[in-house]
Amino acid sequence: MNGLEHRGLTVTLFHTGRHEVDEVAHVEHLHGDPFSAEGVAEALSGRTFDVVVACYGRLRAIAEVLSGRCDRFVSVGGTPAYRGYFDPTRFDPPGLPIPTAEDAPRSTQDDDGKSYRVARTEDLLFAHQPSATHLRYPFVYGPRQIAPLDWCIVRRVLDRRPAIILPDAGLAAETRSFSENAAHTVLLAVDQPTACGRVFNVGDEEALTVAQRVSLICAELGHEMETVGMPTDLALPARPLMMQAEPGHRILDLSATREVLGYRDLVPARRATGLAARWLADNPLEPGGAAEQVLEDPFDYEREDRLLDWWWSATCDPPKLDYPVEPGFGIYYSGPGTSRRRSDDRI
Repeated sequence: MNGLEHRGLTVTLFHTGRHEVDEVAHVEHLHGDPFSAEGVAEALSGRTFDVVVACYGRLRAIAEVLSGRCDRFVSVGGTPAYRGYFDPTRFDPPGLPIPTAEDAPRSTQDDDGKSYRVARTEDLLFAHQPSATHLRYPFVYGPRQIAPLDWCIVRRVLDRRPAIILPDAGLAAETRSFSENAAHTVLLAVDQPTACGRVFNVGDEEALTVAQRVSLICAELGHEMETVGMPTDLALPARPLMMQAEPGHRILDLSATREVLGYRDLVPARRATGLAARWLADNPLEPGGAAEQVLEDPFDYEREDRLLDWWWSATCDPPKLDYPVEPGFGIYYSGPGTSRRRSDDRI
């Protein structure tokens, strides 16, 4: 909101009114039900706007009610519109296209209901607002986030757990967006008239793996915690953190966002991960409370320890293979374990 005011715009907020924040008390508030078509129509009756930023509620209804009543329409949707975002087995072999561009296949009626509804909403949005700029948000993290997913890591760090279980060593990479970066993208869309009638992916420029996030959070909060990689079907405690049945990559193509909107991270992903973790540590969720229950992570350390003990006992004494000549990395390999190239070598 501050960015809109800095651009000389007079801001009006439409929301339920259940959660008032002092920082926005000075602007006009429209209170109503943004989650019903009737509530949207009643609250916005007779109003016109230069710019509309639709971030939540019934996006379809907001687009329809304000058809012809605003000059610019910037809307926020989500990456579940992509086919396979929730169920990568929709592709054969399983896995989203990497990177996933804006013209990648979207969900259809054959996919899960939520994904299809997100994709269908985009169609209806552009039917009512043909010149809209639509932003597909990935998972958004940072202070006051709706779903504090990294709490699955942060609480284990605060509880001084010795290890965390991750599927496939936590090597799955995912495009996420730090809240400040996501808001910055919205302002870029407001500023850029050539973005009208287009869809853009949103996300931090670097897609971190889960293992990298764990390492960064441990470093920020001053705790060493071993990452124990297990096959996905064994790594049950990691389900809430992964939020997907198949540990595939979710990496968005941000080239159009960078080239057309001029996007660059305000906060790089590695620093943002630490900032988000620090905020959660300073503002912890109530153990067993409503916010924590949403994550569906029982933090059942007794069962995790049983699984860890079994895993360590099963892997502590691997067979001696006694290769006559151990497998190499290939003649072109020059990584750790190789001799340094002499200064007089030439390619």
